[in-house]
Amino acid sequence: MAEEKVSNVNIISQSLLPTPENVQSELPLDAETEQHIVDGRHEVQNILDKKDPRLFVVMGPCSIHDTEAAMDYANRLKALADQVKDTLMIIMRVYFEKPRTSIGWKGLINDPRLDDSFHIEEGLFKARKLLLDINKLGLTAATEGLDPLSPQYIGDLITWTAIGARTTESQTHREMSSGLSTPVGFKNGTDGGLTVAINAMQSASHPHNFLGINRQGQCAVIRTKGNQYGHVVLRGGKQPNFDSVHVAEAEEELNKANLPANIVIDCSHGNSNKKHDRQPLVAENVVNQVLEGNKSIVGLMLESNINEGNQSIPENLADLKYGVSVTDACINWETSEQLILKLHNKLKPMIADRFK
Repeated sequence: MAEEKVSNVNIISQSLLPTPENVQSELPLDAETEQHIVDGRHEVQNILDKKDPRLFVVMGPCSIHDTEAAMDYANRLKALADQVKDTLMIIMRVYFEKPRTSIGWKGLINDPRLDDSFHIEEGLFKARKLLLDINKLGLTAATEGLDPLSPQYIGDLITWTAIGARTTESQTHREMSSGLSTPVGFKNGTDGGLTVAINAMQSASHPHNFLGINRQGQCAVIRTKGNQYGHVVLRGGKQPNFDSVHVAEAEEELNKANLPANIVIDCSHGNSNKKHDRQPLVAENVVNQVLEGNKSIVGLMLESNINEGNQSIPENLADLKYGVSVTDACINWETSEQLILKLHNKLKPMIADRFK
């Protein structure tokens, strides 16, 4: 009688990836760019510590699928960021990994050719190259932490990290966040509840010991000291939660948990009822709350691209529309620019007064 197979029953194949050290040595971080990233992280920390009265704005495509279009967007964003730097710290949203409710394209790292060929090794190099190019422009970058191994490959190039609504409750992601070198925003649950985000902030602020990999690609026990810059991201749920009542409730919950009252508002997702063109209305409402004296709101998130809306990935990739999202729908560049300049002009007198 043949021995029953007990290992890798559902595994088709395994292939070795380049180690984080391999990828970083081919695409190294130079001293000037490294200092730029360190400075950017300190800026976000100062905003969270209420030492800097500005807001930070994480904006960019829902996901990156075309690195040339991403750099086109980055160049535009850099010019805009320079115009509004006195009131807003602009961080480019550079998302490479997409959590899926069931199935679908999982992002540039997982499937860089958008054809279900899953050349992850190629995706890691493309992601790192893009992040280097964006930082060398003088922008900083934000991403969503999804795969717990990815930070070893690209984490040195990130200024702000989000943990999504589907993963905020995950122990693996709380442990990972405790060791990340960036401030981390934890989104409320998909139902709109704050409990999972508050629990995540508490967990990530403490030391953890867990399995991971080191720069040489070896399995290792990762020991962390805890991340003191966790904060909550209100992204809506069954109903929007960006209004002053929900913000006040979030402040109260954070206070009860002895956590800093730092709140970022995601203007998309549940807060826009998944209608991308409502994001500017949400953003203006939030900034009005700040102008009326709110001290807990520290940042905004916007899904923005060169062109409006979204598209399905076509069988013939030549049919992809330039600068249009292949995941969530985004506002276009013109709308994004007008919105940011409008928010800047609204905030300018207040920020100038606080800087005195």
